[in-house]
Amino acid sequence: MIIFPAIDLKEGQAVRLQQGDMARATVFNPDPAAQAKAFESQGFEYLHIVDLDGAFAGKPVNGQAVDNILKTVSMPVQLGGGIRNMTTIEGWLGRGVDRVIIGTAAVRDPELVKAASRQFPGRVAVGLDARDGKVAVEGWAETSEVTVLDIARRFEDVGVAAIIYTDIARDGLLKGLNLDATIELAEAVETPVIASGGLASIDDVKQMLEPRARKLAGAIAGRALYDGRLDAAEALALIRSARAAAR
Repeated sequence: MIIFPAIDLKEGQAVRLQQGDMARATVFNPDPAAQAKAFESQGFEYLHIVDLDGAFAGKPVNGQAVDNILKTVSMPVQLGGGIRNMTTIEGWLGRGVDRVIIGTAAVRDPELVKAASRQFPGRVAVGLDARDGKVAVEGWAETSEVTVLDIARRFEDVGVAAIIYTDIARDGLLKGLNLDATIELAEAVETPVIASGGLASIDDVKQMLEPRARKLAGAIAGRALYDGRLDAAEALALIRSARAAAR
């Protein structure tokens, strides 16, 4: 199980939104590269970045900020937001991103996900952001009529590295992960599932280490890390202990 610290980029700064609302953004660090370095120094193994402006624009917007992060840290980076064609996928992977996250295009252009997964095995993830069980697209501005499970099953046999499942209703509100829905999804598909949206405290980490959550690959942590509700050292120590016990 991996905790992915999150950096959401808006106008070149590290921010956190509430329920995906761009008007409800809090700036936590004007220097995203410094924030990434701080996460790496704390011992995190894998960084999660979202180009929020890109998600709304449908194309990369915060490229300079991402490049600065890639130059600053050595840990692998997964990136989402505005990735909707093969040229963008090739561009990011060529610039040093370890894994791209395809969200809107996974709903609108599933063949892109399949082609990219074949061309770049293990380096393409699908981001499924749900509102009342239905997948939201265009930076969460629109809700489709497709369920999370419907989309997840489309990509079962194409080599997708992971599914990142976000409960929009909880995102940025520190209400705790929607573990029931996330575990249900993880048990219904073979693709590894990463939980996102609402991780609030060390209790969420403990719940992810319980036997019922054994199929989950990890969780993304944002606001709770920035405001100190989740102590990085305590969370990482718990995960290390769980890994050692499982050996």
